[in-house]
Amino acid sequence: MSFFKRLKESIAQKTEAVTSIFKEGLTKTRTAFVGKIEDLISRRKKIDEAFYEELEEILIGADVGVNTVMQLIDDLRAEVKKRKIEEAAELQPILSERLVELLKGNAKTELRMAEQGMTVILFVGVNGVGKTTTIGKLAHKFKREGKSVLLAAGDTFRAGAIEQLEVWGKRVGVDVIKQESGADPAAVMYDAVHAAKQRNVDVLLCDTAGRLQNKHNLMEELNKIFRVIQREVPSAPHEVLLVLDAATGQNALSQAKLFGEKSGVTGLVLTKLDGTAKGGIVIAIRNELDLPVKLVGFGEKMEDLQEFDSEQFVHALFGGLLQSVEDEKESGQ
Repeated sequence: MSFFKRLKESIAQKTEAVTSIFKEGLTKTRTAFVGKIEDLISRRKKIDEAFYEELEEILIGADVGVNTVMQLIDDLRAEVKKRKIEEAAELQPILSERLVELLKGNAKTELRMAEQGMTVILFVGVNGVGKTTTIGKLAHKFKREGKSVLLAAGDTFRAGAIEQLEVWGKRVGVDVIKQESGADPAAVMYDAVHAAKQRNVDVLLCDTAGRLQNKHNLMEELNKIFRVIQREVPSAPHEVLLVLDAATGQNALSQAKLFGEKSGVTGLVLTKLDGTAKGGIVIAIRNELDLPVKLVGFGEKMEDLQEFDSEQFVHALFGGLLQSVEDEKESGQ
């Protein structure tokens, strides 16, 4: 069975609503990225050096990342040689298959939840990436699943951060544990964990300050928060999610490297994918950092925050092109 047919069968088993969200959310990336690949394949029928060079430019332009692009091109060259491929169109399913492999990796993309008792999820990331919005949307998602949720306003330094979280709390129907602006974030977490325990809450979602001016201070602050949480819930935090704005492209990759695993990050959230043609950054981040993409944000609506699915992602980008290649094959038989 061809890669495209396997992909289509896998997508068919998933909900149509989710498939639509991925397709609509990646429209700009599909137009800019896949449109150019489609044009390249139609113009250059044969695979030669000029074809590879242009493909390389398209991938780098979509923010797939130089290191990842070089690796991809090397893999494609090897496959072309091995399978004795000459037609450019035949390369499309191989490229899509490699992208699925790169995006999947070995790490699990599902959110790690506590086996029993309360799950604690910590959010980190610079200001303006959509951290608070992500927390609100995730609270909504958990509530729809029948879980009880509490929010902790640990970003006590940014003006308006506490109020912004409270607005989301009201929208979703979830309480927010807070202190005054400028308070010690670890003290807020202490209050939040105790309140969550008393109320027998299923999920505690914790906001933190988004500052990178002084990495040492940021790490010290996070370590203090970890210690406070772990003293009360030894297995927590169950996830430390780094929120990145996909529209910033390579800058998002730099932020991910800067926070890195030293700050205890266990997974990534990529927001604002609907507003950018730089969706290829998901591939670069996934490939260059040993961290799974756990959630992706496609818009303003509550339902626009989705669990990351590598097959949905590649199908949303390449489904139409793969279909036309498949149709050509069948008509030529």
